[in-house]
Amino acid sequence: MTITEDIKYVGVNDHDIDLFEGQHQVENGMAYNSYVITDDKIAIFDTVDAHFSEEWLANIKNVLDDAKPDYLIIQHMEPDHSASIGIFMENYPDTTIVASAKAFTIMKQFFGCDYAEHQLVVKEKDTLELGKHTLTFVAAPMVHWPEVIMTYDSYAKVFFSADAFGKFGALDVEEDWACEARRYYFGIVGKYGAQVQALLKKAAGLDIQTICPLHGPVLNENLDFYLNLYQTWSAYEPEDKGVLIAYTSVYGNTKKAAELLAQMLVDKGCEKVAITDLARDDIAEAVEDAFRYDRLVLATTTYNGDVFPFMREFIESLTERNYQKRTIGLIENGSWAATAAKVMRQLFEKSKEITFTETTVKIMSALNEESTTQLENLAEELCK
Repeated sequence: MTITEDIKYVGVNDHDIDLFEGQHQVENGMAYNSYVITDDKIAIFDTVDAHFSEEWLANIKNVLDDAKPDYLIIQHMEPDHSASIGIFMENYPDTTIVASAKAFTIMKQFFGCDYAEHQLVVKEKDTLELGKHTLTFVAAPMVHWPEVIMTYDSYAKVFFSADAFGKFGALDVEEDWACEARRYYFGIVGKYGAQVQALLKKAAGLDIQTICPLHGPVLNENLDFYLNLYQTWSAYEPEDKGVLIAYTSVYGNTKKAAELLAQMLVDKGCEKVAITDLARDDIAEAVEDAFRYDRLVLATTTYNGDVFPFMREFIESLTERNYQKRTIGLIENGSWAATAAKVMRQLFEKSKEITFTETTVKIMSALNEESTTQLENLAEELCK
């Protein structure tokens, strides 16, 4: 793939992976992106997962032929981007490795070697001249690891953005960018909204025409769309008006209540209604939708004086990612001592700008006339 006349793509697609980072389902695989700038000096941007080292080296050879790289720029030390450093240095032993000081520390932790004789340590606003291309380094700590440094090429107006602006999915699969980028963002980067906001302020001062992330496609059209989504996501603002109903159900009664509420909301003209079974559906997609919409309904049973485990896991997945600025409705089910609503409220105690609906639906074992009326009231309140 050609990015510009001097910048080529040399990454790989992984269709063998089932869980990214050991937890996120990736039915369409993953891309591990790597790039080459050829100029008076040659720079390689990042490596790939160890399982694809040979394919990656062949891609580099195809671009460079017999030329030798001068620099290997390591922007991010997660092994899906750094695990091929060793084999690269075996093939190109005279290369200088460019990275942040923290990256070299983590490099030694992972691989037992930091290539001390080949180091070029860079920090915020340092530059590297390749010829026509001048690279300026942009520190991006905790987007989403502490060592991350991104790179701006002022000649080509290309921003090499490490894991920012990435998405799930291999590059040889056609799919909607926003859906998988949103799931990727909130699953992996979502906790670090303040750090992403700081990065966006830096990016706003750069003339960027192309974004080259370490996952997902190269972005070179309608960049405002992607930047605006990142602005919305990192500020924890709702992206769309709508309601996610997330439920767990043991004998089907809480499920019936969740489905009935969903129908009530549709009948009342709610903009968008999504529903998810937390025991069976992909929890990462549920997290994605919870951040996407401005309203959330949690429906669960009392379980051992607490809430059903999948519900607790879901709420903790939200709160650890700084879930905020949302309206939440609660539905609890209990056959003798219903405590689920109280526990769920407590789980959000440290969350900012959470508004609970006035109506809390209380089901005793199964829906009856009283709890069905409460559902109607909750639907009416959510649709105001």
